[in-house]
Amino acid sequence: MDKIIVKGLKVFAYHGVNPEEKRDGQNFIMDITAAVDLSAPCVSDNLEDTVSYAKLLKTAARVMTERSYDLLERVAGRVAEQIFADFPPVMELEILLKKPEAPIQADFEYTAVSIHRRRSDCIEKSGNRFGI
Repeated sequence: MDKIIVKGLKVFAYHGVNPEEKRDGQNFIMDITAAVDLSAPCVSDNLEDTVSYAKLLKTAARVMTERSYDLLERVAGRVAEQIFADFPPVMELEILLKKPEAPIQADFEYTAVSIHRRRSDCIEKSGNRFGI
């Protein structure tokens, strides 16, 4: 399967279990890999035959900022749900959500979660509307 890849989307948001994370916010960095059949746009050179990177980025950023969650797992899951809902050509997603400023007393580059979802799995679990 072909892939559309977004690396390093930086979003300032208010996720975390600590009160100061919800109050002060912090940067999050997201990588998105979307499995999409790209055979049509390879021939047509038409944006309508593919998934717009700009729209994909806007969707992910909007989900990240529209409300606050405790867990990175939930944030990544919500981004996946919304991408599947907004972009029917996306068949699978890999999302790596990094939290480089996690309030942990240690020297580290980032904490993160990585999720892999298939459109078919989301439909089965939610009855066909991605749990939104």
